[in-house]
Amino acid sequence: MIRVAIDGPAGVGKSSTSRALASYFDFAYLDTGAMYRACAWWCLHQGIDLDAGDLDEQAVTETVGDFFTGGHFEISVDPGDPKVMADGTDISEAIRSSEVSSRVSAVSGIIPVRHVLIAAQRAYIERERTEESYSHGAGIVAEGRDITTVVAPEAEVRVLLTAREEVRQARRTGQAVKGTGADNVAARDKADSQVTSFLKAGDGVTTLDNSDLTFEQTLDSLISLVRDAIEEQDYHTYAANLEGYDLDDEDRQLVASPTRMGGQSGTGPKAVGVLAVVGRPNVGKSTLVNRILGRRVAVVEDTPGVTRDRVSYDAEWAGNDFKLVDTGGWEADVEGIESAIADQAQVAVRLSDVVILVVDGQVGVTATDEHIVRMLREAGKPVIVTVNKIDDYSGEYMAAEFWKLGLGEPHPVSAMHGHGVGDLLDVALETLKKAERTSGFLTPDGLRRVALVGRPNVGKSSLLNELAHEERSVVNDLAGTTRDPVDEVIAVDGEQWLFIDTAGIKRRVHKLSGAEYYSSLRTEAAIERSELALILFDASQPISDQDLKVMSQAVDAGRAIVLVFNKWDLMDEFDRQRLERLWQTEFERVTWARRVNLSALTGWHTNRLAEAMREALDSWDQRIPTGKLNSFLGTLQSAHPHPLRGGKQPRILFATQASTRPPRFVIFATGFLEHGYRRFIERSLREEFGFAGTPMQISVHIREKNKR
Repeated sequence: MIRVAIDGPAGVGKSSTSRALASYFDFAYLDTGAMYRACAWWCLHQGIDLDAGDLDEQAVTETVGDFFTGGHFEISVDPGDPKVMADGTDISEAIRSSEVSSRVSAVSGIIPVRHVLIAAQRAYIERERTEESYSHGAGIVAEGRDITTVVAPEAEVRVLLTAREEVRQARRTGQAVKGTGADNVAARDKADSQVTSFLKAGDGVTTLDNSDLTFEQTLDSLISLVRDAIEEQDYHTYAANLEGYDLDDEDRQLVASPTRMGGQSGTGPKAVGVLAVVGRPNVGKSTLVNRILGRRVAVVEDTPGVTRDRVSYDAEWAGNDFKLVDTGGWEADVEGIESAIADQAQVAVRLSDVVILVVDGQVGVTATDEHIVRMLREAGKPVIVTVNKIDDYSGEYMAAEFWKLGLGEPHPVSAMHGHGVGDLLDVALETLKKAERTSGFLTPDGLRRVALVGRPNVGKSSLLNELAHEERSVVNDLAGTTRDPVDEVIAVDGEQWLFIDTAGIKRRVHKLSGAEYYSSLRTEAAIERSELALILFDASQPISDQDLKVMSQAVDAGRAIVLVFNKWDLMDEFDRQRLERLWQTEFERVTWARRVNLSALTGWHTNRLAEAMREALDSWDQRIPTGKLNSFLGTLQSAHPHPLRGGKQPRILFATQASTRPPRFVIFATGFLEHGYRRFIERSLREEFGFAGTPMQISVHIREKNKR
C-alpha cells in the first residue's frame, strides 16, 4: 500500500490536487482539513462560542471527542464523492462557509483537540491499509496539517505544498467569488503556526512550490513522486518474496538490479524449431524469406551473392512460431569470400532442424545443385525441395525434373508472386514438428540487444567472431562484406547477449543503390531495435566524418553506447597521442561514454567489453527519485543560479524524471534556461548520479503567464 501525505498552508490547493491525485491512481482520499472544519461546525452547532475571548478549551475538547466517539461523524474516502456527514446529514458544503472557515483555527489550535484528530486520522489511514473489502486498497492520499511529520511520518510519499503568500491569498479570493468563502491566509498562518509547522519541510519531506505552476503541472509533479514510490515498493515486495529461496546467479542479479525486472530475464526459446533456406546463388532464397515473413527484411537484388551471412528471423505460420534462417549462395570449389559464404551456409544447415533447398525451375538441375544435395545428405537433416520461379500452374511440369535429386517430392512455388508458398509452409511445419530437434540456434526471450555499428571494414564481424570464439560472420578485407543485420546469441563474461552485426553505414545514403542502399536501411533499423550500440572505430586510421556520423546516429536514437577503438595493436605512440587530442575535440559530445581500446583480431582487451556494456545499460535504465532530484537541483541552483536574462533570473521550480531508456528529465522553470546552463545541469547530474554510457535528454517547460 502506498501512503501519500500532503501538508501545506492555506491556499496551496491541497484538497483539489490531492483529490485529483487519488483519482488518478484509484487511491482512497482523506481530507483531514475537512475533519477540522467539521469539528468547528459541530462546536458551533452545539452552541459553543468560538469567538469568545475566554474560550473553554476543555468544553471544546469534550465536544469534539463526543463528535468522533459518539457515532456522530462520518467521512467518505472516495475521491469522487468526498462527503462529510454529521448525524446522517451531509455537511460537505456547510463546513466550507466563511462562518466555519474563519473559526477553524480556534478549534485546531487547541492541543488536546489536535491529539483527538491525529488519532482519528491515523485510524482512517490504518483502516485503508487493512480493509480488504474496500475497492481503493492500493493506497491513500491524506492531506492536511501535521500529516507529513506527526500523523504519517512513515508515509511512502511526503510532500510539503507551498506557495507565496500573495499567490495563496489570490487563490482564496478566487474561491470566494465561487461562493465557497474566503479568509485571510496571513491570519490563518499566524494562528495555525502556534501549534504546527507547515512553512518548512521536515526531514525527508519533498517541498513543492507551486506559486508559478499550473494545476496540471502540480499534479504531474505529484504523480511522478507516487510512481517512484510504487516502483520502489514493487521491487522490495519482489525481493522479499524471494527470501528463503535458493537463488541462482541470475536471480541474485535481478534482485540486485530492480530495473531489470519485468522482462529482462530470459524465459526460454520461443520458436518450435529452425528452418534453414539454402541453395546456389540467385535462385530466390531471400525473396522466399521475405514472402514467408510477409515483409521485406532480407536484401534482394538480381546480382548473385547479395546475401553473405546466415541471417535469422522470427516467423509464424498457422499459429506456429519458428526461426527462419536465410543464407548466402552455396557454391563448390570456390575461394576467398565465396568460400566463406558457403561455409556459413553449411553452418546454418548444421544448426537447423529442417532444410528448405531452393532451386531454379527456369534453369533446371545444375551441377551445383547436385553438390548441395551431397552436402545435405551428409548433414542428415530433413530436406524439402522447393522449385522457385514457377509462376503459373502450366509451368508446374518443370518441377518434375527435380525428382531426380532423390530428396522426395519437389514443391513448385513463385516466391515473387506467392504462388504455392502456403502449401510449402504447411509441409515445412509438419516436417519440423516431426523432426529431431538438433538446432542450437534458438534465441531466448529478453536478452539485452547490442548492435555492432560503424563504417565499413572497421572490424565489426571480426569482433563478433572473437566474442563468440568461432566464425559466426563472414570476415573479408573487402569492405561491406556484411549486408544484412546478423543476430547472434553470444555469452560474454558469463551472460548471454543478443548481438546484431550490421553493414557499415556509408555517407550519402540517398546516393547508394541496390544492395548497399538496402543494407544501410537495415543498419538503421538494427540501431532502432537495439538497446546498446557498440560503435566501432578503426584506431589505425584517421577519424572520418563517416565515423562521427555513425556515432551521432546511435546517440540521436537514444541508445546506450560504448565506443570501441579497434586495431589498437597497430597504433604507435604518436597515433595514440593523436587520438587523445581528438578525444578532447571530435568526441566532446560523448565524453560521458565508456571507451574500450582493443584488438578484435587478437582478442586483446575484448574482456573489458562486458563491464562497459553493463555499466552503460544500467545507466540507460537508471531512475532518480523525484525527491532526491529536486533536492539536488535546489542545492545546485542556490550555489550556481542561472545568469540574469533580460534583467530577470529564471528559476527552476520543480523537476522530474519523465522516463528512462534513455533518461529524460522535465524541468519546470519561470523562464527560458539557456543552452549553456542546461549543459551545466547535465554535467552536474552525471557527476552526482553517474549515467555513464547513456545519452540524457532535458526539456524545459516554461510557466504560462497569467492572462488577466
